[in-house]
Amino acid sequence: MSTFQAPKGTYDLLPPNSATYLAVREAISAPLRNSGYGYIETPGFENVELFARGVGESTDIVTKEMYAFETKGGDRLALRPEGTASVLRAALEANLHKGGNLPVKLWYSGSYYRYERPQKGRYRHFSQVGAEAIGAEDPALDAELIILADQAYRSLGLRDFRILLNSLGDKECRPVYRAALQEFLRGLDLDDDTRRRVDINPLRVLDDKRESVRKQLTGAPALGDYLCEACKAYHEQVRELLTAAGVAFEDDANLVRGLDYYTRTTFEFVHDGLGSQSAVGGGGRYDGLSEMIGGPALPSVGWALGVDRTVLALEAEGVTLDIPAATAVYAVPLGEEARRVLFGQVTALRKAGIATDFAFGGKGLKNAMKSANRSGARLALVAGERDLAEGVVQLKNLESGEQTAVPLDAVVDEVRRTLG
Repeated sequence: MSTFQAPKGTYDLLPPNSATYLAVREAISAPLRNSGYGYIETPGFENVELFARGVGESTDIVTKEMYAFETKGGDRLALRPEGTASVLRAALEANLHKGGNLPVKLWYSGSYYRYERPQKGRYRHFSQVGAEAIGAEDPALDAELIILADQAYRSLGLRDFRILLNSLGDKECRPVYRAALQEFLRGLDLDDDTRRRVDINPLRVLDDKRESVRKQLTGAPALGDYLCEACKAYHEQVRELLTAAGVAFEDDANLVRGLDYYTRTTFEFVHDGLGSQSAVGGGGRYDGLSEMIGGPALPSVGWALGVDRTVLALEAEGVTLDIPAATAVYAVPLGEEARRVLFGQVTALRKAGIATDFAFGGKGLKNAMKSANRSGARLALVAGERDLAEGVVQLKNLESGEQTAVPLDAVVDEVRRTLG
């Protein structure tokens, strides 16, 4: 055992479980790749100010959870706690928005970091797949992203999730609501940190999960009552498009989400089988974020889905993904000449696109066949001196036990035929 262990609140992905995580990432990204979204990858750390401005200085992410540090050169950097600000920064830096082909549609996958109290479904290092559509204000774009996320989850076999939907208004109607909400919240019995949050971003108080706060929020002004006509019409179009697409959702007037940059459409995917950490993903529209980080006005919308929590949701529903074995054929040489010949066959099979492994380390027949079975291979190639003298290898079906002599120059074709 190593002297060192993974840091608290983190985890290692190891086979065979890691195959499930890869399959989840593939399933989430597949609808995006089929809908005009191109892949983007950003650094694991960024300037602290990018997140302070974009995510919001009043959020727990910035005030309590961000891994910030100073470099030897004096730069203030932070491990990325979320993906949207980094993706938008990269798109602006590369002038992707200046090509005239808006929206710029991007998807990404990677690790993110928050200093949180570790618990099941909430880690200090976690994995997400995200999507951003930058540079267009169109309810069809909001609906598209929600539909693609729904499609991804259903392709995995998930059924017991719900989509919560709300509108947070815009720069025209939100200030009026903000003032009314602040007046209400200032009359409550709140701690000093929460009172400071009332002054900076009162909507974040609505997202407070503490029972001592939640029970006081009864009777708080409802954002829906303050939406301007334009925001109401926009939100209704999103709802109509989702309904027409057959995507079920629930209106949730209290849905705020934890980031300051959201405007208008906001949504969350929740799974009731996960207990307190029920959110498996979410997102919304962030029309002012580009300007917050020094860019031009670029209305945008996006989401991020948690890979870790999606895996937990699959487990909660008892869904087992059909993941092909990493190895289809396992080669077992008996003797030095057989090692040379079979290694050549392994290389040929791999070039033909057939997943093949080899009994390394000079294992005896018994141990090598145990390894073949543990690998999940369907076929074993076995050869000894007598087989080579006859110009054949033995092809053994590990499921049925049937064994056939195959000429050396026909191995690839016979393996392909047998595997179908």
